[in-house]
Amino acid sequence: MGLLTIGAFARATRLSPKALRLYDELGLLPPAHVDPVTGYRRYAPDQVERARLVAWLRRLGMPLVRIRHVCSLDAADAAREVRAFWARAEADFAARRDLVAFLVGHLEREDPAMTATVSPLGIRYAAGSDAGLVRTSNQDTAYAGSRLLAVADGYGDGGAPASAAAVDALKYLEADGVPAGGLLDVLADAVEQAERAVHGAVLAGGGAGDTGDTGDTGDTGDTGTTLTAMLWTGSQLALVHIGDCRAYLLRDGELFRITHDHTVVQTMIDEGRIGAEEAASHPQRSMLVRALGRGADATADMRLHDAGAGDRYLLCSDGLPTVVPDAEIRRVLAGAGKPEEAVRELVALANAAGGPDNVSCVVADVVAGA
Repeated sequence: MGLLTIGAFARATRLSPKALRLYDELGLLPPAHVDPVTGYRRYAPDQVERARLVAWLRRLGMPLVRIRHVCSLDAADAAREVRAFWARAEADFAARRDLVAFLVGHLEREDPAMTATVSPLGIRYAAGSDAGLVRTSNQDTAYAGSRLLAVADGYGDGGAPASAAAVDALKYLEADGVPAGGLLDVLADAVEQAERAVHGAVLAGGGAGDTGDTGDTGDTGDTGTTLTAMLWTGSQLALVHIGDCRAYLLRDGELFRITHDHTVVQTMIDEGRIGAEEAASHPQRSMLVRALGRGADATADMRLHDAGAGDRYLLCSDGLPTVVPDAEIRRVLAGAGKPEEAVRELVALANAAGGPDNVSCVVADVVAGA
């Protein structure tokens, strides 16, 4: 079979002539021959399979630069790369799905037709933080109040002032409450204020600490902090999450992790590159992909949780789950009577496991008739 015209090649590959010209310009799919006088392109029959692969990858939404990389690999490596891309796409979709759920729930709350009469609820809470048995200073900040629950884990020379600044920037929410119809804007503004506060603390250079207290952003290596916070609205808890602190919910005896770590290793797990066992000892397990700090991605995950009497929430720095299995966390949360008892027991468990990092915990119980 001879060379194919661009029209015949387009029909065989389901790519438009316009797309073929673009892919030629990018060096992704150059024609086998270009007439030096007319510039007319012709393609070899054995290019059809590659072109079809390009077409399918574009349908997946893969960027052209990554497609070019996939096409340069052998079949097995290309398959792994496609699998990793789709796993990342599904993780991104899940994050957007959470935001959609947040918006739908928030809008339904604004609709009088959707509002039901519920029993009044309140929260009881406690917070605790400990330097652990290895670190010379504590760069964590933990806070619990009538509206705001927060844990921040600083990194770099000024990690302690950075984490304190992030939490302090949110404390105005205790007094101001939540304007009707403005919850999402309130949370977005709160994250921006926390980010500005951290930048201010970094510029001020206040206080040194252990540079290894938590993960480092791969881009900067500078000072910053993670932040996980929940805002009590009276019937719901609105979550803001950046970094690798965690939030858990104990409901009807079952423990649910309701945050997703923003770390290099978690991204590798999402993409199917490594498993959970390998992640536990991976040299980059503490490297962050999101944080509050100069040059860091400060995009926050946001989620809205309908609260029920009997729910127990835990916010903690990574110093707890790094050394204490989820099963033990569930046992303590289910067995401890008051929030302060749960906080003390969880901190003690982390230190009993060697206390290699600062550990901070906030526990809040949702109670009826408050």
